[in-house]
Amino acid sequence: MRHHDSLYSHAMNGEKKMRVVALLNQKGGVGKTTTTVNLGAAFAASGLRTLLIDLDPQSNLSLHFGVEASNDEPRPSTTSLFADPPLPIAQCVTQARENLWFIPADQHLALAEGQQDAQHVLANALETVREQFDVVLLDCPPGLGVLSVNALTAADEVIVPMQAQYLALRGLEKLLQTVSDITAGLNPKLRCTGVVLCMHESQSSHGRAVVEEIRQHFESCRDSDVPWNTCRLLQPPIRRNIKLAEAPSFGQTIFDYDPKCAGADDYRGVANSLIAMWNERAANDASQQSSVSST
Repeated sequence: MRHHDSLYSHAMNGEKKMRVVALLNQKGGVGKTTTTVNLGAAFAASGLRTLLIDLDPQSNLSLHFGVEASNDEPRPSTTSLFADPPLPIAQCVTQARENLWFIPADQHLALAEGQQDAQHVLANALETVREQFDVVLLDCPPGLGVLSVNALTAADEVIVPMQAQYLALRGLEKLLQTVSDITAGLNPKLRCTGVVLCMHESQSSHGRAVVEEIRQHFESCRDSDVPWNTCRLLQPPIRRNIKLAEAPSFGQTIFDYDPKCAGADDYRGVANSLIAMWNERAANDASQQSSVSST
């Protein structure tokens, strides 16, 4: 197991850079949690120290690791970060696998949606663990409330898990506008990195048409000053695979449950694509910084 060392280097000053990624879609049931867990497991297997944070009061992320929310045995959770006073984030983290940690959620997290002026809670918490992790994945709830805004305020980038359906395409437009609104105020550095197609059926003519429309939309934005001007369809798409639905009922990621199935292959492929993209960006940033320094 080797580390992707170039991913760690901050192009500007050589310091380690923790990359924070929000997985967001205002529609439920599109594969956000499945993608967060299995993408995180793939990163961990490649040697990246990966933290998953459950921001959904339904707390489904924890089920992949055999942990169920319980009122009888309360435990530190994402809710603890929004408490007054908050619990330090390091005390909320549980190790799930080698290189893989998570913070569970519980139903009480829903109360955070009513908090005012709480947009920076998560960003402030993550500042204290920047040396401990290489990648942080934020599993956002459906909707664009306080919890999702917290994720977007803390994140460097957004990945959108979605299905290739017409209504999902319309929802993507709204989500991109939300990202634009966040960059105009709370988080100017936020960018939309890509779309992960989940439960994909390539033989569907409707699906192919939606995919082509998404592709054309992103291509038309390449020269625009919008936070998704480098956004792309991440490859490969995640094929519809019953193993992905079965794995959480056994408290497992897809790599625990069936590492040779199509779902495992697809998430491994997306993880490798992202790592390659991040390394390419880091190399380009380093090259630009070197050019500036030499002038």
